Amino acid sequence: MHLKYPFTKIYIFVLVVLSAVQTGCQTDLPSSENTTWTHYGGSPGQSKFFNASEINKENVDQLEVAWVYPTEEQMPNFFSPIVVDTTMYLVGKNSSLIAINLHTREEIWIHANLTGITKRGINYWESEDKNDRRLLLTVNNSLQAIDAVTGESIQSFGKNGYVDLRQGLDRDPTSIRRIQPMMPGVIYDDLVIMGSAPGENYFSAPGHIRAYHVVTGELMWTFHTIPQPGEYGYETWPKDAYKYVGGVNAWSEISVDVEKGIAYLPLGSPTYDYYGADRVGSNLFGNSLVALDARTGERLWHFQTVHHDLWDYDLSPAPQLLTINKDGKTIDAVAVATKHGFMFVFDRVTGEPVFPIEEKAFPPSEMPGEEAWPTQPIPSLPNFTRNEVTVETLNPYFSDSVREVWIQRLGEAKSGLYVPPSDQYETIMMPGALGGANFGNTASDPASGIMYVQTQEHASIYKLNKVEPPKIDLSENEVLRVMNLYDNTCKSCHGVDMSGGVGPSLLNVGQHMIYDEFKSIVINGKGQMPGFIHVDEETLKALYRYLGGNPRTFNFRRNIETKTPEGPVVATGGVEILPDENRASPMSEYPEGVDHPADRYTTDYGLDWPGLAAPPWSSLVAYDLNKGTIKWRRPIGQDSLYVQGDPSKGAPGGVLRKGMVITSSGLVFATAKGGKLYALDADDGEIVWETTLSHEVNGQPSMFLLDGKQYLVVNASSNFARDSYDHSKKAGALPKGYVVFALPKK
Repeated sequence: MHLKYPFTKIYIFVLVVLSAVQTGCQTDLPSSENTTWTHYGGSPGQSKFFNASEINKENVDQLEVAWVYPTEEQMPNFFSPIVVDTTMYLVGKNSSLIAINLHTREEIWIHANLTGITKRGINYWESEDKNDRRLLLTVNNSLQAIDAVTGESIQSFGKNGYVDLRQGLDRDPTSIRRIQPMMPGVIYDDLVIMGSAPGENYFSAPGHIRAYHVVTGELMWTFHTIPQPGEYGYETWPKDAYKYVGGVNAWSEISVDVEKGIAYLPLGSPTYDYYGADRVGSNLFGNSLVALDARTGERLWHFQTVHHDLWDYDLSPAPQLLTINKDGKTIDAVAVATKHGFMFVFDRVTGEPVFPIEEKAFPPSEMPGEEAWPTQPIPSLPNFTRNEVTVETLNPYFSDSVREVWIQRLGEAKSGLYVPPSDQYETIMMPGALGGANFGNTASDPASGIMYVQTQEHASIYKLNKVEPPKIDLSENEVLRVMNLYDNTCKSCHGVDMSGGVGPSLLNVGQHMIYDEFKSIVINGKGQMPGFIHVDEETLKALYRYLGGNPRTFNFRRNIETKTPEGPVVATGGVEILPDENRASPMSEYPEGVDHPADRYTTDYGLDWPGLAAPPWSSLVAYDLNKGTIKWRRPIGQDSLYVQGDPSKGAPGGVLRKGMVITSSGLVFATAKGGKLYALDADDGEIVWETTLSHEVNGQPSMFLLDGKQYLVVNASSNFARDSYDHSKKAGALPKGYVVFALPKK
């Protein structure tokens, strides 16, 4: 057991006060709680729990589509709607924010063309007298506020109507190309607590956690996730690391215990993810669960789940706040599931592990300058994934020829938990970069102590390569490499002729985008586009030239043409974001005078063979945290990637970044790959109802009550990855959109 905080006098005083509050609190959920869905995960605790019983085990098989709000957009829509009273807020119609009257199902207002909005969700806040109701959202690295009643931007928020999220990170703000989070923040009182998604490249921005006043936009506090001189944890890094290391960010769901005033941060890996010679040490607060005073941002306690991460094992799912009964003792606990399949459980106030955690030894790194941490924390709870790929566990659907290739590759590679990446051989990690448990993949019944995890067992194959200095002149052969890159990486989204498809057109994109911005988007990703960190500078420049640009010139970006959608449009584009007067290039070298390794190494995410091991590849797992056991496990989803024979039958698998809703009537609603929507019995995991949606789901479902009737909302507006189960082409298919389910009218 390793407690990770110092017992200062101030902290002991806070601990005593919080413990007194804890003792006097009701542990069961009052009936008035969890009956709304005004946050991404239903409530600030992100439990995805809903207190309603109209839909139950006996009648759930009668669920039917009540109505659909269509989106009909080319780009996938991952938004998770929220509901306030009789209004639903969602994104559709070319990245417009839309308010829907749930009684009439008509649009109240449309704030059009919010290009660059965080696609997964927004925050809602209201004053005590409800005279001030506002939506907090991030757009193009800015935090903005929109009047929830009128749909118009609130110009008094921040400076000129917005907060520049690039400010306050101890880097030149104009050099930061990506910082806004993939997910909404979390509301606590009159604060919105924000994470970030700065990317995973060398020299990405740091992922410091910040809280802003919801009315004024004023920065109220900052928690340095990469400690600076004099701060706790600074000694776990090289002395100048805070000047160049990035990441250590909360890119997913932050959970808040509103009664105790504690925010729980699931923090990600430091950059660079797979080679850490420039960040020797354990690297606090990377890969840590951190408890902060939500009002001040002061650290209360933390636990690091991976020391000196070399495997991209971010903490990404929401920490779950549960009350458990262990050995006759009632404990307010916080539990976090990891990308590598472990479950950690702590006392919510003290940080004391509820179940033992042991530091175990693992192999050293063979890479120059690299110092893999000699031990890693292993919890005593059963893990929910496999951690190795062997010949015996290879996918049985492989053909004989493919199987023989993999038998040879496995013989030359290394696989197993915490095997450090190498440039001499492949390391096969299970799970890989996609989890395990990823964002949106945890939920709970807070009062019962039962926690649910959607897990994905996809391997990643890594091999480090030295980053070579870029060349100035490009040959024809190197241009051919660009075409190979486009065919293998870009074509499926941007089209065979670059004119667009799932993604936008790239024709002549180099004529209206400067090279630095183009490079940042390719490497770090933007919006729903993932980053491709493995692409070298030489190929990037060739690709940029192929798309009509010149890396040596600075072309000013043209305005993107937008269309005003039909309907009650009240505003368009949010507030005007003022351009930078002197825009700096993204940081690409270590600061002058800073000691650093002679070479850098990178690898891609190794996702070419996600179904390397035998199925099931995805499951829903229920933990009974009162006993510290797995209560049940149920394979879910459809994935025909490696199935021979009839592809329509598929094989269980494919949860990536889906969601759940847990009900007080004992149901677990879960989405999964292939447009699957399930209702499972919370007691034993039996599927009591399922349906197949016409389009893929990549957002968190929501639930609400209207005039006493219970509704489930699922955003089914993403395209299917493979035609083998493209249900949108079948007779009677629903349009892309938000599908609302309910029981039949009596």
